[in-house]
Amino acid sequence: MHGAQPDKPVAPLQTSLIRAGLALAVIVCGLSLRWYGFPLGLPAFVVKYGGSLLWATMVFLLVGVLLPGMSRSRLAATAVAIAIAVEFSRLVHLPWLDAFRLTTAGALLLGRIFSVWNLVAYGVGIAFGVWIDRLVAMRRVD
Repeated sequence: MHGAQPDKPVAPLQTSLIRAGLALAVIVCGLSLRWYGFPLGLPAFVVKYGGSLLWATMVFLLVGVLLPGMSRSRLAATAVAIAIAVEFSRLVHLPWLDAFRLTTAGALLLGRIFSVWNLVAYGVGIAFGVWIDRLVAMRRVD
């Protein structure tokens, strides 16, 4: 025997599909928060940093879609690196990049203004993504 094997190994494709579905749900929640948060009377803090938290959760899940065999800790580290790079890219101002940031897609994907507090929200969002991923994996094994 070559080490302990799970009774029901989960195929990488199944893992990717589940994570893609979770990412889609997180995207819907994030867009809903950004579009309807203020009209519903939610505080600016919740709309702003809730959206950042969900963005980072999405990044974690999408990295997991692309790399289904990678451990959660490595997925989280990759997502943290991406989130940090995106946040610090806001300090770079090139005409074409600033023009993209003024579009809806650019604002949602890259954001516009650097904030250290976004890094905190990203950390919480990635931890949330790890928790969701672990929870779903435990439920699949049962």
